[in-house]
Amino acid sequence: MTSSLPDRPLSPCRQICRMEPTQSLCEGCGRSLDEIARWGQMTEADKAPVWERIEAEGYVVSESNSARGG
Repeated sequence: MTSSLPDRPLSPCRQICRMEPTQSLCEGCGRSLDEIARWGQMTEADKAPVWERIEAEGYVVSESNSARGG
């Protein structure tokens, strides 16, 4: 059976851990402090909208976009 979930890493962390002060999002992965803190306890259903947002904003490499920055 083929999974309908995108092939994603366990975490969007890119080891560029700096908070962007005006939006309170990590400059590396695009997650909020709350999302980062809860990530390990979140279900795949909880993570899905976070993944979709950060992919749409260009923080994560996917087939339809490229990584933010360099």
